[in-house]
Amino acid sequence: MARLDQQLLDNLEYRGLIYQTTNREGLLEKMNKEPIVLYGGFDPTADSLHIGHLLPILVLRHFQQAGHKPIALVGGGTGLIGDPSGRSTERSLNTSDTVALWTERLKDQLSRFLDFEGTDNPAKLVSNYDWLAPLDIITFLRDIGKNFTVNYMLGKDSVDSRLANGISFTEFSYMILQSYDFYRLLTDHDCSLQIGGSDQWGNITAGLDLIGKMGGGDAYGMTLPLVTKSDGKKFGKSESGAVWLDRNKTSVYAFYQFWINTDDNDVVKFLKYFTFLERERIAELEQAVAERPEKREAQRELAREVTRLVHGDEAVVSAEKITQALFSGDVTQLSEAELVEALQDMPTTVVTGQDESPLLELLLETKAAPSKRQAREDIEKGAVYLNGQREQAIDFVLTKEHRLHGKYAVLRRGKKNYFLVKFE
Repeated sequence: MARLDQQLLDNLEYRGLIYQTTNREGLLEKMNKEPIVLYGGFDPTADSLHIGHLLPILVLRHFQQAGHKPIALVGGGTGLIGDPSGRSTERSLNTSDTVALWTERLKDQLSRFLDFEGTDNPAKLVSNYDWLAPLDIITFLRDIGKNFTVNYMLGKDSVDSRLANGISFTEFSYMILQSYDFYRLLTDHDCSLQIGGSDQWGNITAGLDLIGKMGGGDAYGMTLPLVTKSDGKKFGKSESGAVWLDRNKTSVYAFYQFWINTDDNDVVKFLKYFTFLERERIAELEQAVAERPEKREAQRELAREVTRLVHGDEAVVSAEKITQALFSGDVTQLSEAELVEALQDMPTTVVTGQDESPLLELLLETKAAPSKRQAREDIEKGAVYLNGQREQAIDFVLTKEHRLHGKYAVLRRGKKNYFLVKFE
C-alpha cells in the first residue's frame, strides 16, 4: 500500500493536480497504514455541473482507483447560503425547492464518475442539508461559532477580497458552515482529507482549525490548481457560454468541439488534468504537438477521452461523425438527432406552408445573403451548397424531395457558414 500511495501522489504531482497540501508527510503516513476517506464539495448553484467541476471530481476518482474511499458532498445546505470564494459580488439566493431539485441532479451527474457500488471501496454521496438544516441558531453560535474569531475570518482571502464591495453576514458565515461540514464528515464517516480548488484553501484550513478545537482527530487538506488558459481567457467558457456536463445544456458535439479547439499551448496540460492516459501516451502526444501541430492529434485525443468520460463511447462516435460531416460538408448521413445537434448553435429559419422554395429566396430569408444580387453571385460562383451539394442553378427550387428527414434543409455559404431551414 505504501508504494501505491506514493505512486498516487507522484501521479497527481506529475499531472500538476496538487497545488497545496497540509502536512504531506502525515497524510502519506496515514495513507500508508490504511485506505483513507476523503471528500470534495459541490454546491448546487445551477441544475448541472460544468467542466470547471471536473478537476476535483477526477481527483476523487484517482484516489478511488488507488483504493481510497471518496465522498462527494453535495451542498444542499450551503447551496442555500452561497460561497463568497472567488466572487466579487453577492450570489443570488435560490429557493429551497430549487436547491433541492438541483441537488438531486448533481447527485445523478456525480454517479457517472465515481463507483458507488460493486467495489471494495465504494464512494458515498451525502448532502450537508442533513446536518445543517436541523441546527438551531443557539447551537450554531455557542458550539460552533465560538471557535472562530472575526479577526481570523477577516484574514482569509475569500473574505478579505470581498470587503471592498461588501459581504453580507450570510456569506460571511459560509466559512463556518464548510468547516462544520469537514468536522461532521470526520466524526460521522472517518473522513480525514478535504480537497478543493486553490480558492478553497482558507475554508479548508478553517475546517482543520475547527476540528482541532473540537477534538475531532487528525485531518488534512489538499488544494488543486485553478485551471487557466494560456491566452488569458477564462477556462470553461465557449462562445455560447458555460460548458455544462448536461448534454441538454451543452450538446455532445459542442462539448467535443470545446476540447478539439484547445490551444497548442494548453493541450498537454489538459491531457494531464482531464484524462487518465498513461505518461508514455501523453509524451507521444506532446511530441506530436511539437513536430506536427497542424494534425491536432493531441486535441483529438483530448476531445475523445473527455467526451467518453463524461458522455460515454456512443457519444464519441456521434460527435466524430458530426465533425466529419461538417468538415466534408456532407450532412446527408446524419440522423435527425445528429443533424439538429450539429446545427443547434447555427442560424435556424422556420418556413411554414410551402411545398416549394426557390433557392434564391431561401438565401435571403435565412440571411445567408444580404441581397438578391449577392445571392445570385454566390450561386453562380459555386459558393452555395444545399445539403452538402454545390448548387449553381439560379432558378433552382427546393421541393419536399430535397428535405432531410422530411423537414430540414442545410444551406452552406462558403466553407463554414451553415444555415438550418426547418419546414413546418
